[in-house]
Amino acid sequence: MKAVVLERFGGPEELRLSEVARPEPGPGQVRVHVRTAGVNPFDGKVRSGSMEAVFRTSLPTILGSEVAGVVDAVGPDVTGLAVGDAVFGFADSGSYAEYTLATSVARKPEGLSWEHAVTLPVAGETTDRVLRLLDVQPGETLLVHGAAGGVGSVAVQVAVAAGLRVIGTAGPDNQEHVAALGATPTTYGEGLVERVRALAPEGIDAVFDVAGKGALPDSIELRGGTDRIVTIADSAAGELGVVFTGGPQQRSAERLAELADLAVQGKLRTTVAATFPLAEAAEAHRVSGAGHVRGKIVLTA
Repeated sequence: MKAVVLERFGGPEELRLSEVARPEPGPGQVRVHVRTAGVNPFDGKVRSGSMEAVFRTSLPTILGSEVAGVVDAVGPDVTGLAVGDAVFGFADSGSYAEYTLATSVARKPEGLSWEHAVTLPVAGETTDRVLRLLDVQPGETLLVHGAAGGVGSVAVQVAVAAGLRVIGTAGPDNQEHVAALGATPTTYGEGLVERVRALAPEGIDAVFDVAGKGALPDSIELRGGTDRIVTIADSAAGELGVVFTGGPQQRSAERLAELADLAVQGKLRTTVAATFPLAEAAEAHRVSGAGHVRGKIVLTA
């Protein structure tokens, strides 16, 4: 099968389309014929090697933790799924490929496109995990760095629905988009502390850093310490005493189904920023790495 293989850390050009053996499902796994794969900023940080201090990767590897596609083979001990089922969820063996293995997947509703289905797994799981770590409560104010991206946009909506006031940072072109998600928008960069204090003179209760673009020192100043700050993208977290949390840890098929239902009902808005064929994974990473992406970048296989 064709897969995008990373053999050494470096720039997007290190992502190369190659022929590799098609994986065989083990106990509890299904093999998915990939229709779409999600591209996350975290993938780019893994590719570059910048996450090695907090998230080790053995090479060669196939990147990608989100998949939507059709079940192609079923391993032992799998119940409730059969060959031909349309599913989406978390890839076990890397989703930048024609086929991948998966343990935690849900059926894809007919009303949810392949592209939009693959926006949900990482964003939903990460949001749930970080909000638990932050122990946010209704009425509190949450600052989200990177509010317009694939994870950030879902985090904003889930937090608002939970009764939080959200301030979301994003690029100048994404201010209206962040506002439409239910957050109070502001821009990145110099003067951030002053802008946030003007928007929330009563203070910030918690910070969720999705962007990993050097906003942690400002976040610490706003919080008056490192308590209740979590990043999923800044490798400097350890040096600053901030909590870093890595890839998906609680992969729930039931939660995936709930998110899909909310999306189909129009209660959870998902945005696809751009789609690229598998062979153009390097270009997808270049676009992702440039920042200010509105929503999720998706690979199509």
